[in-house]
Amino acid sequence: TTTLTVSILAAVVATIAGTFAAIGFYNMRRRWGGPLLAVNNIPVVNADIVTGVSLCLLFVSLSSLLAKLFGPMLKFDLGFGTLLIAHITFNIPYVILSIMPKLRQLDKNLVDAAQDLGCTWFQAFYKVIIPEIMPGIVNGLIIAFTLSVDDFVISYFTAGSKVQTLSMTIYAMTRKRISPKINAVSTLLFVFVLILLLIINIRETR
Repeated sequence: TTTLTVSILAAVVATIAGTFAAIGFYNMRRRWGGPLLAVNNIPVVNADIVTGVSLCLLFVSLSSLLAKLFGPMLKFDLGFGTLLIAHITFNIPYVILSIMPKLRQLDKNLVDAAQDLGCTWFQAFYKVIIPEIMPGIVNGLIIAFTLSVDDFVISYFTAGSKVQTLSMTIYAMTRKRISPKINAVSTLLFVFVLILLLIINIRETR
């Protein structure tokens, strides 16, 4: 339940944030957009253990800082919240990378034409831009969900001791006898993720 909840929430939030970020990058000048896209690619090429340890240290430092500034009431421990934020953080770059090619294929004249025909900017956004880049948004959503379900290293460093995902539970069981139920659930998860990846590849091929 924790694995699916975190994966669904992280995928949805990362897709929304990544969509707006991709549109922002696309409309920037190359002078600013290029360096920011390079920074966006760092979590993609970075090792998971580096990202996990960095986020863990960030959460611990932030908790201590809030406790010093505003009192112990605002101090927080690693748990579901930090796990969700970590998953959203490493999912956003993949969503942006999925949407950017669709934005580059978009004809800017379509938006201008829609506004000339009476659409407001918001109407042009959700009636013209969103339908044009929808394949990239769907691919980004599926990739984000798959990465969240699959992740172990970053979850291990940011979940704390009270929350466990399926991968963490399986890892904890390796020192003891692994229940056959875990084998069954792992097989179902593997098949489900495989189906999602097939959907992505078929969509990209078409």
